[in-house]
Amino acid sequence: MISLAVLEDIIEDQLARFRAKETGIPREIDFQKYIKTKQITAIAGIRRGGKSTLLLQFSKKYRSFYYINFDDERLIDFTVKDFDNLMLAFQKKYEAKAIFLDEIQNIDKWERFARRLYEEGYKIFLTGSNAKLLSSELATHLTGRYFKIELYPFSFREFLTAKSIDYQKKGSETRAAVLREFDAYEAGGGFPEYVKYDDPEFVQRIYEDVLYRDLLTRFGIRDVKAFKHLAKFLFSNISKEISYNGLKNTLGFKSVMSVKNYIEYMEQSYLVIELYKYDFSLKKQLVSGRKIYAIDNGMRNTIAYFTSQDEGRLLENLVFLELKRRGREIYYFKNKRECDFIVREKSAITEAIQVTAHFNINNREREVDGLLEAMDAFALKKGLILTQDAEDLLKIDSKNIIVKPIYKWLLEK
Repeated sequence: MISLAVLEDIIEDQLARFRAKETGIPREIDFQKYIKTKQITAIAGIRRGGKSTLLLQFSKKYRSFYYINFDDERLIDFTVKDFDNLMLAFQKKYEAKAIFLDEIQNIDKWERFARRLYEEGYKIFLTGSNAKLLSSELATHLTGRYFKIELYPFSFREFLTAKSIDYQKKGSETRAAVLREFDAYEAGGGFPEYVKYDDPEFVQRIYEDVLYRDLLTRFGIRDVKAFKHLAKFLFSNISKEISYNGLKNTLGFKSVMSVKNYIEYMEQSYLVIELYKYDFSLKKQLVSGRKIYAIDNGMRNTIAYFTSQDEGRLLENLVFLELKRRGREIYYFKNKRECDFIVREKSAITEAIQVTAHFNINNREREVDGLLEAMDAFALKKGLILTQDAEDLLKIDSKNIIVKPIYKWLLEK
């Protein structure tokens, strides 16, 4: 067990560093929603995506609180048996009824401690960088006791705020600045440190941290070369339809299960996110093809070399991530033709969205036909085409198709 004196030193040191951090750009979170409830607030997302800064922003709402970050080598031997000493170390210094637990997934059986604190009346905020671990433990031991926030790198609105651009201000100067920064956001992404320092090495280091600390070490992956090759291939082929068997054959893996497991590990650590093809049959949906999207355009372009031909895929990745930020349940549609995204609310499909870099005579028919097929399949009267620069309203029979620049759509709340 870790001694009480050592724990006291650690929490005092961590708290001083935590309070000294910059508050950062306020994230687009309904803070009061999570503060006014007694439910646990669980924040999940990729490393360096802003989870600790969001914790700091929440902490500013409290007069006193306890804080500990378990991603600290001094706590590498911390176990569930040390939680009693941890609370004693906290309570010796002062009283608080809010507690912030950073990177909690590093401690086995943490959820039992969280449940005890919850039942003792503590307001709990916790973060984790492993989607499955966090979700499974919450669902198993804390059912009905928590809200989950999935935190992504900056949205375009947050990106502009970080660049001190008031995008709501009218005028050509503002529009020019927004368009200029949109190009930077499309290529560089929204990791907070990258946005602040404009240094691609930050993104490279984040990728390597996730790869080595969250994936290769945690899951005991021995074939490092094959794993990295698969990761690079997926980043190079975002938005393309894939199959596990096809990846096995293309990349020379010995088994489909290895490919499946490796992608699942990457998804757990938020490197990539899978998108399923929509089917009325859940069984068919799970065995059909799927697409892979990257957690951030800048990370994608750091790992896979960016070319001008990739623009459409990068724009599609931006739209995908924004739909995830907005909490949408999304799929892609494919029958005779294809529609990039359809949105499901409760049990009904409510939106169909097509994404293309350019909308002109060369691709107009293909993009419209794919969207119309999805609209017909789900009896939708309105569809959306998001593009780099075109803006229009198309009326086809009784249907309306809105053509809108992606940057304008990204700025909508």
